[in-house]
Amino acid sequence: MKNSILDVMHDTAKDLNEAGVMDMQTLREFDALCLPKVEVYDARRIQAIRKKAHVSQAVFAAYLNTTVSTVRQWEQGGKKPQGTSLKLLNLVANKGLEVLA
Repeated sequence: MKNSILDVMHDTAKDLNEAGVMDMQTLREFDALCLPKVEVYDARRIQAIRKKAHVSQAVFAAYLNTTVSTVRQWEQGGKKPQGTSLKLLNLVANKGLEVLA
């Protein structure tokens, strides 16, 4: 069930495209605007996400396709996740580790 105004607006934009009122380029631009915001996590929050999933740093790293050293650095605050890693962390934080299985 969709519950946000953004979801309803997105469905309306798709319907307008199908009806020929909105071109594909405008729909793609609208799609990009509807992407969820990527949250930035600090070391404590990254560790909490991993612990909530009940996995070791090694298992967490394998799911995120990164190294144990990188996960350790994130959790100690020496490095911050960026790009794809940050997006994957957002997915895991919001949907659980199973989303990557």
